[in-house]
Amino acid sequence: MNERITRSCDCDRVFLRRMVTSIVIAVLFVLPLAGSRQEVAKASSPDRSVGKAELSRNERMKWWREARFGMFIHWGLYAVPAGEWKGERIKGIGEWIMERADIPVSEYEPLTKQFNPVKFNADQWVRIAKNAGMKYIVITSKHHDGFCLWDSKVTDYDIIDATPFGRDILKELSKACKKHGIRLCFYHSIMDWHHPDAQAPFYPSYNDGKRSNPNFSRYVETYMKPQLKELITGYGPLGVLWFDGEWIKDWTEPQGKDLYNYVRDLQPDILINNRVGKGRKGMEGLNKGDQEYAGDFGTPEQQIPAKGLPGVDWESCMTMNDTWGYKHYDDNWKSKEDLLRKLADIASKGGNFLLNVGPTSEGLIPGPSVERLAAMGKWMKINDQSIRGTTASPIGEVPWGRCTARPGKIYLHVFDWPTDGTLEVPGIESKVKKAYLLAKKRAKLRFTRQEGGTVAVAIPAHAPDPINTVVVLEIESK
Repeated sequence: MNERITRSCDCDRVFLRRMVTSIVIAVLFVLPLAGSRQEVAKASSPDRSVGKAELSRNERMKWWREARFGMFIHWGLYAVPAGEWKGERIKGIGEWIMERADIPVSEYEPLTKQFNPVKFNADQWVRIAKNAGMKYIVITSKHHDGFCLWDSKVTDYDIIDATPFGRDILKELSKACKKHGIRLCFYHSIMDWHHPDAQAPFYPSYNDGKRSNPNFSRYVETYMKPQLKELITGYGPLGVLWFDGEWIKDWTEPQGKDLYNYVRDLQPDILINNRVGKGRKGMEGLNKGDQEYAGDFGTPEQQIPAKGLPGVDWESCMTMNDTWGYKHYDDNWKSKEDLLRKLADIASKGGNFLLNVGPTSEGLIPGPSVERLAAMGKWMKINDQSIRGTTASPIGEVPWGRCTARPGKIYLHVFDWPTDGTLEVPGIESKVKKAYLLAKKRAKLRFTRQEGGTVAVAIPAHAPDPINTVVVLEIESK
């Protein structure tokens, strides 16, 4: 009886050991899968708490906040008419000519046969951006007219299948950006004037915000999402997906959040602008109200927020003349002085500057754009640390220019050089250790502290740089 009991206990122990071993093996096998499912679940949430394989929001935004300066490129079939249609100059921005000139799809499509940018050089474009001090490029993969600058597998309306050029623009840019250390980003239109399930049937009012296409959801699932997957998986990793055209009636905020999650599932560290949803407040580009909207940053267009936006990520996109897409007769160019001061103004308010170029149908960035970017690059070569990786002004508005900062340093961007030899800097509560011109770090400037926290810096009689001379204050506190 006892012997049988002992053998029975031994058998039970062996059985238990085997069971435990099996459970451990099963757990070890399942845990990675559970972790993967957990990451996917997190990737599907707009809040996106931190996981082992996923960056936090601040970590994702880090490179973009440090960059401060990027190039916008609007390029497509609209560069062929270059602002004219049937001998008439069309009012408005060049890339909207299909809508502004009431051009039907059947007449616009043949432009593909004329789009042959034989002078396009991806390496040259990227070097122009890099030499200007820019750290990322956002190019129109597909604008509202529906034409694609890459070899899309879901349509023949692209640069490979429809044009005599037959080269994949985005693939060449991807290689050049990797070579030069520039982040490649894509602009992508939610609206599509060419697709029958989107806005094409609305002709001649492609931009009619009151009309609806009953097949629009089919366009999203079978066309737009597959194209976005092509872009992310075939040309990435990407820095940003910059959406536009979200104002149409068929697009909703839930769709925007779904698309945001779809894109982040494909590349969890990608950044997405707020035009993916319905949150932005017109050309101000900033989210309206307190509601949670999809997107990682705001997009003011052709303007700079007057007071800045503490705690909000934003990027001012702006043209150098009056158009985004190329118009051969638009010569209303902003001056290099204006553009350089806009760069400092935007950085002083905690934003990024996305400055546009509109290449010709031959594939050339217009000369006036190249000249202005070269001038900005010359200034950035000396003063980039006063822009790159800085935060908004810690001392508010100043009468002589703008201010940016980083831990231990305050950069004074002096537009209007004082004629009395003294630069008065208000609101400096920390102890100032030294002051100097950024362009001449070894030449220290004398300074005194006045009542009320103002620091008076003795400066040369003439501004070393009449556009923007940067004076640095090194301080003790962070």
